[in-house]
Formats: sequence, C-alpha cells, structure tokens
Amino acid sequence: MVNALDQVPPDFLQALGALRKARCRKELHLAEIPAPARLAPFAVALGAEVLAPGAGTPATPVHGPAAMALASAAGVPDEDETELATGRFILLHDPDGSEVWDGEFRIVTYIRAELEPEMGNDQMLGTVAWTWLVEALENHKAPYRAAGGTATRVLSESFGTLAGRPGSIDIELRASWTPASADVTAHLEAWSDMVCTFAGLPPLPDGVTALPHRRRS
Repeated sequence: MVNALDQVPPDFLQALGALRKARCRKELHLAEIPAPARLAPFAVALGAEVLAPGAGTPATPVHGPAAMALASAAGVPDEDETELATGRFILLHDPDGSEVWDGEFRIVTYIRAELEPEMGNDQMLGTVAWTWLVEALENHKAPYRAAGGTATRVLSESFGTLAGRPGSIDIELRASWTPASADVTAHLEAWSDMVCTFAGLPPLPDGVTALPHRRRS
C-alpha cells in the first residue's frame, strides 16, 4: 500500500513542519481550513480570528471595539465575544516552480477588520495596511520577494427593517509574496502579528501608526 505522505514533495513536508513550529499570540484563534484545490498542486490553508479579550487577559486592546467594550464594562467580560479581525493564510507549492511566483512557494493572505467611520475617507488607509505587512515581515526577519497586494475599504449600510443598524467601514488587505525558502515559520508568525495589529492589540510594531477601529456603542 502506498503511503499518502510518499506522494508529498519533501520541500512541502518541510514547509508544513515549519508552520507547526510557529509561535503565535494566544489571542489569535488559528485552525486549519480547506485549502483551494486549483491554485497549486499542493496547498495548506489556515483561518484565524481575533476575539475581544476578557477580563484579566494580559493583552488589553489599545483601540477598536474591544477597548471600548472593556472600558464601558469596567472589567466585566461580555458573554458575547466581539470579533476584532479575521484572516486566512494559504501556503501554495508547485515543485516545478512558477514564473509568476518567482519560486516554488507562494503565500496568499487575507485580513479584514472594522474601522471607525471617520477613517473611511482617509486616503492613507491602504498605505498603512501595506506598511503593516512589510514591517511585520521585516521585524520577523522573514525573507521574501515578489510581494503584491490590494487594500480595500468596504462601506456597509443597512436599509428597511435593518435601518436601525449603524453603518460600518471595514479594511480588507489581500496580499501575496514568495518566501525565500521552505522555512516559513517566521512568515506565519509575522502574519499572525499583523492580524493582531489589525485587531488593535498591543504591542504595535515600532514606527507603525495605530489604525483606529470602529467604536461600538
């Protein structure tokens, strides 16, 4: 009987092992999710979410809906945890390499978080989001090349029976880059820190401006 692992390239197995070694913040809920089947011969995907920390959690949020909720509750945790940010981390591998990727591996990511309404027209939002990505990779010494991405502001308005709901503005960052090798531990750690940064959790990377999140009443 053929072992399924025998069909997996050694480089991809090495990359999977590197992902398992990543040390991510405890506020980040990370779990494997179904990977896209058509982007590469081999792929693995992780989903992440950051929830508002409860009372006694060391990492008290410095901005965003969780900070406002904790302040108003005077340290009493809410049974309904607030979702601060969500994301996906996908590692693709093609043993034959790809000219588009400029390598055999490609990391594709997505992060979404809610902002304060007054920030919706700020033309620097995309630049700030991209800076978070670049600085996170540099801070974790995660070598990469051929990076690209798109930052999008999403305005949501409610009408009819939902007209009472306040409007919201989200920031979405879709990005991809090619890691220098199969050792992608630092890449996952950098990305996980960036998701927490989007969520407003300290500490923020040196030199990066905090992006205010939407305040919930």
